[in-house]
Amino acid sequence: MAPKKFGFASTAVLIVAVLVVVTLIFTRHAQLFSQTHVSAAQAPVTTPATPAAQSQTSAQALPPGTITYQATAVTTAQFLARKHLTESKYMTVAEYVDAIAAVNNGKKSFKRGDTVLIPGIEPQPIVEKSRPFPKDSEVRAIYMTGTTAGSAKGIELVRHWHEAGGNAVVFDIKDSDGSISIPFDHPLAPKRKNHSISNLPKYVRFLHSLDMHVIARQALFRDDNIAQNHSSLAVQSRSTHQPWRENGKLVWTDSSNKEVQDYNIALAKYVASSGVDEIQFDYVRFPAEGNQADAQFAFQKDPKLHRDDVIASFLDRAYSELHPMGVLLSLDVFGVMAWQRQVDLSHTGQDIVKMAQHCDVLSPMIYPSHFFGMDGYEHPGDAPEHFIGESMDRFHKVTAGSGVVLRPWLQAFHWRTKTYSPEYILTQVKTSNEHSGVGFLFWNAANDYSKPFAAMPVIMKNPRVYLHTPTVTVAQNGTASSAAAAGGKTGASGTQH
Repeated sequence: MAPKKFGFASTAVLIVAVLVVVTLIFTRHAQLFSQTHVSAAQAPVTTPATPAAQSQTSAQALPPGTITYQATAVTTAQFLARKHLTESKYMTVAEYVDAIAAVNNGKKSFKRGDTVLIPGIEPQPIVEKSRPFPKDSEVRAIYMTGTTAGSAKGIELVRHWHEAGGNAVVFDIKDSDGSISIPFDHPLAPKRKNHSISNLPKYVRFLHSLDMHVIARQALFRDDNIAQNHSSLAVQSRSTHQPWRENGKLVWTDSSNKEVQDYNIALAKYVASSGVDEIQFDYVRFPAEGNQADAQFAFQKDPKLHRDDVIASFLDRAYSELHPMGVLLSLDVFGVMAWQRQVDLSHTGQDIVKMAQHCDVLSPMIYPSHFFGMDGYEHPGDAPEHFIGESMDRFHKVTAGSGVVLRPWLQAFHWRTKTYSPEYILTQVKTSNEHSGVGFLFWNAANDYSKPFAAMPVIMKNPRVYLHTPTVTVAQNGTASSAAAAGGKTGASGTQH
């Protein structure tokens, strides 16, 4: 019995010893496991390249504004630059590609598993403020479509214009087809994911960095998108009880419809809050062509109202809401309105006397080529001295005492003129300056400004001939100037606004 008992006891001791050893091993392994994961958590974490995905400890380990991206497949610096351009400080993909390469030992291509550093990420949202600007200071501007403005070509165009002596740019926020170049959430806005200017405050900040006066153009009541997709807001046809067409085209909203007006004011206020210095309304009128007798508008329910009353009332409301935001309001008007012909007034509703009361700047579109059959000229496009001088004199007389500034749109395209050249540009600028124009805006629908660029050295070297010189100190945005100024735009290359 004793040996048997001893064998049992030995087995029990052995089992206990094994359990102790196993416990020690498991405990040691658990400690090692825990320490490994703690170390991993404390190391810089590689995540998909979004600021939110960076851990606090990781962000501290990286240079300010730098995030990381772990490639899950072969990728390129160009792909990453496009992906993060909007939230970065860089303006073009090419600039960003070079910056990414610079912090990754010159590499622009990355293999699966590579950790890529992405610099230049900025806190969002970017905030930019409008800059006070005397309304009768001279503006020397070119126009850009929204597509051009948001492209690398547009960035270089602005830099070139700045170097040439330009001090302002006009770019599309909303064009006459209803397209919007910036993200804007509204039931009437076109539904799209990509916008040519994806971060408006950032873009405005770039323009301000070049000391540019920033003018955002907004086409109002000619809006293909609304006319075609929101039929109840379009001009109506008396004969068909369907949306009215201007020479076969469904493009006009009802300028007197409050919902249409509210949409445009909301967009303008949003743009003003993004830091632009001036809101410019284009197509601030009723349709001027087509079967006018067949066109029916909401305001006609009141027989006492006329088209010019509608436009003036809208501008009164828009100006009262925009002006406190610190931006200037400018209006594009037909050059022919300086002649104050009743037929033009009854169609467009652009009563210059009334409009001048609700804006800071009037920009007549005085492209010589657009004065069809006027004043006996067979080729008006080749008579810039006459039409620009006559237009500006008439506008100056009509707006006398209003305090509004006259800043004309000038022709920077060759349509209907055989004499378009740098000298043609110089003639327009000189004539406008001699007839109360305060600065100038160059219009070319294709954004080709080769002739203005060729003329700018002459303009800048001869300021007394071509540039406006204020005689007194003027007030800031929107305050009536003590110096009487003068104030106009018609069309793109062959098209009227």
